[in-house]
Amino acid sequence: MDLTKLVTESRNSASENIDTLSTMEMLKVINDEDKQVALAVEKTLPEVASTVDAIVQSFSQGGRLIYVGAGTSGRLGILDASECPPTYGTKPELVVGLIAGGQKAITSAVENAEDNRDLGANDLKEIQFSHRDVLVGIAASGRTPYVLGAMEYARSLNAKVASISCNPDSPMSQQADFSITPVVGPEIVTGSSRMKAGTAQKLILNMLTTGSMIRFGKVYGNLMVDVEATNAKLVERQKRIVMQATECSREEAALALEACNHHCKTAIVMILTNHSSDDAKELLQRSKGFVREALELGDK
Repeated sequence: MDLTKLVTESRNSASENIDTLSTMEMLKVINDEDKQVALAVEKTLPEVASTVDAIVQSFSQGGRLIYVGAGTSGRLGILDASECPPTYGTKPELVVGLIAGGQKAITSAVENAEDNRDLGANDLKEIQFSHRDVLVGIAASGRTPYVLGAMEYARSLNAKVASISCNPDSPMSQQADFSITPVVGPEIVTGSSRMKAGTAQKLILNMLTTGSMIRFGKVYGNLMVDVEATNAKLVERQKRIVMQATECSREEAALALEACNHHCKTAIVMILTNHSSDDAKELLQRSKGFVREALELGDK
């Protein structure tokens, strides 16, 4: 294993003497390096867009989005996947994060798990990964055996495969239909890819799920209209969303939500079309869950 050729493992000249700096000077060096991350991600937008389109196509055919990674990369995938159900009202199995070493590896390192190529393929087999699904492999190095094993298995099923890595021309990028490679440069602490590389990965994962959910009808304007009211804060958020979407009063929003079992989309369509809860639900079914299309149908 030759790490000398990896950008993520090289030494950063900007931080060579960081241990001699004051706290404020140290943090400024870190912050200045972090500013480069968004610009590196910007260069990958065409590949991110292609991946989003593939994910939406998969969802429309009953497929899923599966993230696979090790260490920090695996944890970031699990974090992004876990946020989809409460934010967009999706089923937990629609977006899934897998990590080398399983559940234990979320909080603790599991020795040698990331070096096991067969484990990546086996973890996909356990969740019955199919050609309808999309796999996104995540690894800053772009060479993690666990991730490569999963990608090879997904390709053997003719599933769409994307990679997120921070080293150009990596083995993962060569296995991917969509190679997303934000080159963020050397880390502040040499080899600590949880820093800039991890930040870049998080930004891209945000775009993959947010973009896919918008394209799949989970957002109206910029409002998360499929949010589930699972706690007091989200109950209030639902009311605010209905009020913002319809310009109705708080009381009207609360009554509409009560009438449709606290389903934001239905409440919005009810108010804007002056239809009953049942009629609003039917309009949403006909529009496949897209609020704008449901409103157009309600006006006919």
